[in-house]
Amino acid sequence: MAKALSKSQVASVLAEKVGITKKQAVQFLDEQAALAYKNAKNTFTLPGLGKLVLVNRKARVGRNPMTGESINIPAKRVVKFRIAKAAKDAILGTK
Repeated sequence: MAKALSKSQVASVLAEKVGITKKQAVQFLDEQAALAYKNAKNTFTLPGLGKLVLVNRKARVGRNPMTGESINIPAKRVVKFRIAKAAKDAILGTK
């Protein structure tokens, strides 16, 4: 299995494809991440990839795997990334 691309490698490929400097590509990636963090509360969409959404998880009863003892897990808010259909089809292929 191939290794995941690093931020530097992604910036290099984007810079080459779009015709900008690597420094500008890194700056774009940083600004996009900052924008996603700032707007994740309202859902943040990356066109063609998916969207970041906040989800409220309910409180539930879990089990300690070591002792088998039941424990209460409190309710909490979590961030999820929902993959766009276009991305799924491009990666997995259509059936």
